[in-house]
Amino acid sequence: MNPLSKTTANQVADSLLNSYGQVFFSRNKVFAVILIVVSFFDMYTGIAGLAAVFTANGAALLMGMNREKIRTGAYGFNALMVGLGIGINYQPTPEFYLILVSISLLTLFITLGLEGVLGKYGLPYLSIPFLFGIWFVIIATKGYSELTVSERGVYYLNDMYAIGGMPMVRLYEWFNNLGMPETLRIYFKSLSAILFQYHLFAGLLLAVGLIYYSRIAFLMSLIGFYSAFAFYKIIGANISELNYSYIGFNYILTAIAVGGFFIVPSKRATMWVIFLTPLVAITLNGTAFVFVNFGLSVYSLPFNLIVILFLYVLKFRERHLDKLTPVLIPLYSPEKNAYGHTSYMKRFGTLPWFSVKLPFWGEWKITQSHDGEITHREEWRHAFDFEIVDDEGKTYEGEGLHAEDYYCFGKPVTASADGVIEEIENEVADNAVGDINMEKNWGNSIVIKHGDHFYSQVSHLKKGSLTIAVGQTVKQGEKIALCGNSGRSPYPHLHLQFQATPFIGSHTLSYPFSSYVVRENGNFEYNTARIPNNKQLVSNAVPDITLQHAFHLIPGATLQYIVNDEIFVWEVESDPYNNTYIQCTNTGSRAWFKSGVDVFYFTGYEGKKDTLLYYFYLAAFKVSISFYKKLELSDQYPLTIFPNRWIQGIQDFAIPFVKFLRADYLLVYDQLDDQSTNRKVVLRSSATFGVGQSIRQQYQFKMECSARGLVRFEVNTGKNVIIAEKQ
Repeated sequence: MNPLSKTTANQVADSLLNSYGQVFFSRNKVFAVILIVVSFFDMYTGIAGLAAVFTANGAALLMGMNREKIRTGAYGFNALMVGLGIGINYQPTPEFYLILVSISLLTLFITLGLEGVLGKYGLPYLSIPFLFGIWFVIIATKGYSELTVSERGVYYLNDMYAIGGMPMVRLYEWFNNLGMPETLRIYFKSLSAILFQYHLFAGLLLAVGLIYYSRIAFLMSLIGFYSAFAFYKIIGANISELNYSYIGFNYILTAIAVGGFFIVPSKRATMWVIFLTPLVAITLNGTAFVFVNFGLSVYSLPFNLIVILFLYVLKFRERHLDKLTPVLIPLYSPEKNAYGHTSYMKRFGTLPWFSVKLPFWGEWKITQSHDGEITHREEWRHAFDFEIVDDEGKTYEGEGLHAEDYYCFGKPVTASADGVIEEIENEVADNAVGDINMEKNWGNSIVIKHGDHFYSQVSHLKKGSLTIAVGQTVKQGEKIALCGNSGRSPYPHLHLQFQATPFIGSHTLSYPFSSYVVRENGNFEYNTARIPNNKQLVSNAVPDITLQHAFHLIPGATLQYIVNDEIFVWEVESDPYNNTYIQCTNTGSRAWFKSGVDVFYFTGYEGKKDTLLYYFYLAAFKVSISFYKKLELSDQYPLTIFPNRWIQGIQDFAIPFVKFLRADYLLVYDQLDDQSTNRKVVLRSSATFGVGQSIRQQYQFKMECSARGLVRFEVNTGKNVIIAEKQ
């Protein structure tokens, strides 16, 4: 098979499997195969489903629709549901297949239309196209005399015999005669009804597949169903309705959608699964009484109405945005949503929209931080005062009687971020030491606009030292003035604040620096997306040229490493969305990364967990492109890479409520050899996986960088040592 044919075959297979998986918000191929098998419990129903998928996806391809959406099953799953729905109800005649192809096309058109309409509001169309499609067929075919209603699906034993003969019949009878609680029977039947199969065995197989695909989704399906059961019990509704009408799947799908797919799994998301149950029940019963007059079932209408309405309502929130977090990028796995969100919030949760740095060169001391005791109070409490100190902690030399005696006086002040000069003051005289100017209390100042409703202000600048003008564009780190002693400033210092309005002296905002280094007792600590504390010695990270070269990976680059005479080739690539990744041509594994001016970090990994690229992903999970002797940098891996699948499986069930696993990353800047012509930097890192405080597994890494980049990479797994050298 030539590469083009192989690629086409893979795309067709992906579009088929994903069309089935999308029914449960999944792209898990094993689960998709289980869904296909269940759909073929009635052979003609399974054939109808396949025909509908191929019709919809084929038509979308011929019409020139987005290939990626076709591949992900976005255009096929609603047609699949229509095919299954009518396949179980009608005899497979030529007239039936003509109707099937036609309604599959109509369902595709409805899907595309709703994608445009609801997509403008950032809302999913779910299975609304399926509802329109199957309702149209049911109403229209009342006048089609050539279509014959089928009795398949009514006689379960006949279905079982058709699948596997007497052994399958005996297995089904054994399973059916188990002392199973009635509620669990109804749950399995409701689960199987999603694929228009109405017996326990199909439901059991789907439950097994659901657990394999997602422990969270399975848990939410139980919570949703049993919440409905409890609600029916409390209000005195007829619980048998859940059994005989098989509409219990509305609660199951709603729970999976809200509890794990569209909302990040959490205690609050689970709470809303329970709260939405009565709404689904009321919608279900209310619409059922209306639709019965037209000879129609409500099918999944309550699920669609409540989920879409709930997601739309969340868009109007002004507060508690972090309490119930929508999934911004669908990962098609509740576990990935949960672990990815936890990892992201830990790593980048407070990462500012604008990359903001300290407004000076070198190391300064924070002499007044947020909520300071002197002037940083009330509406102006989110601000910083900086001064330069010597090894003894003094801010001046000599007697300190003159402004010029202070180390910070006359030192360069820089722009914290790119922006445009909005307002300046440059003519306020500097005070004598110990004196203040209350009339011009801000002194000489600069306000820079960095974005809509976001400005920075530096104050108490030296008179006449401003090197910029209003309207001028400045770059981050560019010199804009000198530190002075103007305004309400008894001693030379630099004042910095962030604000939402463009005026000198505006009310302040709490806003973190994108990165900075803290020195304490001779040790260095690299911080990202934080607000430094009072009395800390802080500086901007100074890039190291060797590390810059080693971790400057651009698309098109190729790296080769030899391990025990085997050469591993890594290619740096980017996808259509400019996401960069390293791909190992030997194993097919990928590691996604971001590379900035002062930091390199990985964002994800796909592939086996015993490859050289995987170990590099662990070793260089986050690297500051600066060298400070013994500087320590820590982070947390997403729990999706936890090495023990069984323990991780238990955590999967518990993650909406509690996190007991840990995956810790630590990087230590070990050695810098710049005495020789071949400058070398040595970094050591570790990956520690544990349960609570106990350690289950630990890896140790050593990375050596030179002018040639990352030249040597050592891995100690605890069982063996791997050494990779650059070719």
